[in-house]
Amino acid sequence: MIDLTEYADAVNEGLAQGTPCVLSTVGKDGMPNLGLKGSVLVFDKDHLAYWERTRKQHFENVQGSDQVAILYVSFPKQKYLRFFGKAELHESDDIRQKIMDRTVAPELERDPERKGVGVLVRVDKVIEGFGGATKTRD
Repeated sequence: MIDLTEYADAVNEGLAQGTPCVLSTVGKDGMPNLGLKGSVLVFDKDHLAYWERTRKQHFENVQGSDQVAILYVSFPKQKYLRFFGKAELHESDDIRQKIMDRTVAPELERDPERKGVGVLVRVDKVIEGFGGATKTRD
């Protein structure tokens, strides 16, 4: 069983601690893409979320394939987490607003016109590194 709230302290403070998450998406051509996402947060026990402020490659990739992976690593905290799931874009609804409301200030400051999109990721698998467990959705 997965309950993402146990990872909230680490993931939600990632940018402030200098350990932002890395997002992996796949393009229509099958080419993977990696990028830092300082806005990744634990949204609830089942979902991660992030603010997609650039509306570029990751945004385009998620439009074509909802499969994503997110990596969090902090050697000082001895946390190495790989999250796998399905992303959904929220461009103009209540979920977008809830994600924006919880997005860290430095990420929102880079989107002063608030043109970003909320992305909600239902996590189906978590692999804890450093000898931890693998958890899957029941």
